[in-house]
Amino acid sequence: MSVFAVLDPAVRLAHDAVSALAGVVPTALAVVLFTAVVRLALHPLARAAARGEKTRLRLAPRVAELNRRHKGRPEKLQAALSELYREEKASPFAGFLPMLAQIPFFSVMYRLFTTPNDLLGHTLAGVPLGLHLREAHTAGQFLVLGALYAAIGAVCWMGFRRARRATSAGTPGAGLLPYLSFGTVLFAAFVPLAAGIYLLTTTAWSAAERAWLHRGAPAPAAVLAA
Repeated sequence: MSVFAVLDPAVRLAHDAVSALAGVVPTALAVVLFTAVVRLALHPLARAAARGEKTRLRLAPRVAELNRRHKGRPEKLQAALSELYREEKASPFAGFLPMLAQIPFFSVMYRLFTTPNDLLGHTLAGVPLGLHLREAHTAGQFLVLGALYAAIGAVCWMGFRRARRATSAGTPGAGLLPYLSFGTVLFAAFVPLAAGIYLLTTTAWSAAERAWLHRGAPAPAAVLAA
């Protein structure tokens, strides 16, 4: 029994919702619309995560100073950091917990589009939504899949550029971290077309949402230099 089986009741609800939309619009578009509606419902969590990240950036110079002041004295450093976050009524985990809360939805969508069901029998430009890259054998199939991967790659490129700007040269792994943005393209190559459509939609939503929530915010390097 798969560990994802506990999600089956939620998967059935998601299936019914997408099926209902597919009765009005093409199934591929129904996947896009359903994903967008759920991401809109999750937007308050993204706003909370953005607030937490902005707080961490604002406090970064003070955290760096405390690290220098209490170098080699972890107990005093921990106490000083706790006092800082208490004074600011903030938490070092404020930006992460809302993102973790989104994982169940992503897990439901992953199971919906990777478990055989009637939705995967529908098509996009004549290509079954359940098609994997390893199963493609016609020019039309490769064209549709290639266009999807190219679109995901374009969104990931924007994430790569943002990560390059946000990662300081002195951060361990700074040279590798931005390239993780392209992991979505690699992942899309191992899931059905329907899951790839979901990945494109949610990745594009995340990129647009992050750009909007962080508009006008100073770059991390500028904050650290303050």
